[in-house]
This record gives sequence, C-alpha cells and structure tokens, in this order.
Amino acid sequence: MCRAYQPGSGRFSSHNMLKTSANLVKQLASTNFYFSGPESFTKVKMSGGAVVATTTKKSSLWNTYLVTMNALTAFFPLWTVLFTGLALFKPSTFAWFTTKYFTASLGRVFLHICSHALHIRSSIAYVHVYLTYFILLGALMLSMGITLALDDFLRVAKEPKAVIWGFLLCYALCPLLGLGLGKAFNLPVDLVAGLVLVGCINGGQASNLCTYIAKGDVALSVLMTTVTTIAGIFMTPLLCKSILGAVVPVDSVGIAVSCMQVVLAPIVLGMGMNKYMPKVANTLLPVTPVIGVASTCLLVASAVAQCAPAILNAGVQLQIPILLLHLVSGIAGYWIPRVLNFTETQCRTMAIETSMKSSAFGFLLAQLHFKQYATRIPSAVSVVWMALVGATLAVVWRFIPVSDEKRNRTVAME
Repeated sequence: MCRAYQPGSGRFSSHNMLKTSANLVKQLASTNFYFSGPESFTKVKMSGGAVVATTTKKSSLWNTYLVTMNALTAFFPLWTVLFTGLALFKPSTFAWFTTKYFTASLGRVFLHICSHALHIRSSIAYVHVYLTYFILLGALMLSMGITLALDDFLRVAKEPKAVIWGFLLCYALCPLLGLGLGKAFNLPVDLVAGLVLVGCINGGQASNLCTYIAKGDVALSVLMTTVTTIAGIFMTPLLCKSILGAVVPVDSVGIAVSCMQVVLAPIVLGMGMNKYMPKVANTLLPVTPVIGVASTCLLVASAVAQCAPAILNAGVQLQIPILLLHLVSGIAGYWIPRVLNFTETQCRTMAIETSMKSSAFGFLLAQLHFKQYATRIPSAVSVVWMALVGATLAVVWRFIPVSDEKRNRTVAME
C-alpha cells in the first residue's frame, strides 16, 4: 500500500498501487522541493505521510535592493548624461581616473595567471594590476560573460541572418559613414581618424538596456553585442589599418592585444564561471547590472573629463558629424532590415545596436595606440551623442506598440 496526494487536503489518501511504486515513494520522502516567488520562497517536503510546506519571506533589504537596481538600470541613459555634464564642466571630479587605470584590466590578470601556470613571462601578461580598473571595465565585460553559454552561439548558427546583417551594419556601414562624414565636413586628418575609429568599434553594452526599453528583441541584442564585441578583436585593428593606414600611423597589433585583454579574456572567464561555477555566477548576477551601470558612467565621464576643453572648443564642426554618425546609422539600421523583411522588434534592435557604439572603449584605444591627441576627441564627444540618440530611439519606440502579428513572427523565428 502507498498513498497518493489528494489536492486541497494537505494529506495523502490510501489507494491500491503496484508494489514497484514503493521505491519511488521512498525516494520522494527524502526529497525537498523549492518554489521561488517574487516575495518569498516555499520549501516542500514529505514528513510522516503528509506534505509540509514552509514559506519564508525574502529579506526586505533584498527587495529594496532589487527595486533600487531596477531604478538605476531603467534610468541608465539619464545617469550617463548627468555624469557627462559633470565631467564637461567640472573635469577635476574625475581627475583620479588616470591612464594607468585604463591600461590594467581583468584580461591582464587572466593572462598573468596563465603565464605563470605555463611558466611564460611576457610583456602582455607580466603587468601591474590596478584595482580601480579591475573593478570597472573588467567587471563590465565579466558581467556579460557570466550571462553567456555555448548554447547562445549555437543559436546564432541556427538563426544567423539577423546577426550577420547586424555585423555588416556595424563593421561595414559605420566605418564608411564615419569616413564620409569626416571628409564631407572637411575635418582635420586627426579628427577624421578618430571619427573612423568610432565607426570601427563594437556595439556598446548600453544597447541591451535601450533595446529592452524600446520593446525590441533583447536576446538578439545581447547576441549582436557579444558577436560584434568578440569580432572587434580582429575587425577593429583590421579596419583601422585598412582605412587609416595611409592617413595616420596605426598600431594594429597593439589594438588587437588591447581588445584581447579588455574584451576576450573577461568574457571567456565569465563563461567559464557560468559553466563550471554556476553557484558563484548566480550569486554575482543580481549585482552585475549595478556594477555595469556604475562602471559605464565612470568610464564615460573619465573619457569626457580628459578631453573637456577640446570638446567644448570643438564647436559645431565636430558635434554635427558625430551626431549624424549615430543618428544616420540608427535610421539605416532600422530601414535596411525593414526592407529585408525583418520583424519590427528585430528592426528596432538592429537600429539601436548599429547606433550605439562602445565609445569609451574607442577612447581607450585612441589613447593607447594613436600618437595624435586629437584622435581621442571624437570618441569622447561620441559618448554624449551615442547616449542621447540611443535613449531617444528607445523612449520614442516605447510608446509605439508592436502589433501582435509582428510579435508572433518574432517568437516563431526564435
């Protein structure tokens, strides 16, 4: 004899069952089940033939943290603009964030550890690590890696069309658009180089948030950001050398090394944590959005603060082409996929991904690998316009509903 649970009674009623079921009952009797809700979690276990459920409320402090985190994340474009304004008119606020913090990274830590494990000492791995940058840009890239798995890349292989077109828009349209705008506005050679560098940079992490606000395909946005970020290890130095090699000296090898240190190593480390240390990854996940927002705001503000006089003195001649770079790329990023019969959510996603660049990373590369000071100015200016254009697109689309038919097409394609 064994007992079957009778819903609503909280007890087990007797029924005749096969004896072979007894082993299953014994296994269930020693098993605990957990059900998590937004405000509590419930532990269910079997005790003396009865189902015992214990409900525990989640900490009010934790709930407060979640609400605060959502508010900080939702207003991310606003924080970026506020930090940018403060950096422009009071650069001394971010004077502590010096070049050495940009040049050390979690990627360097990773390579340093690997070099000692393999008994190899090289100029790439054997470096001094600075805690500030470790926390900021290293943590920002690590947080992306924690959310990724190999299955995400398998999805790209199954549905590659949108990602391929996003890749082409990022690394074909934007660099040529930057070069064309620089020539059309008759900018000095160094500023043209900086503008092209902005076009050659991967998509920014803030695009994922703006895609969510715009009711786009967040999963596709994350994939496109990841693909362009990893591809940037090769594409950014290749494009800079191809387009600018005859204009200004380009350290393509140095750019590639920096991309590997700042981008690849933290993402690989994060993916490794996700697979082999899932408990650690799950513990870090609720914290990473706040770290990402704070890190990006500080990186953006630092880039602006270091070029504040040049930005304020650049005038309309530089502001307009950089604004057009982000605005035109966003418009083209929407209408080209629209003509190619992508869904509305995909079109919005690709527009934001194309428009929003990782300008802070562009500033880092200009600072490290271009001798001309002026090449870093477009990246610093781009920080401002990238945030404003991306936030504007997101807010406008938030109030334009996506039809059920188009939503269903998106779900079907996934």
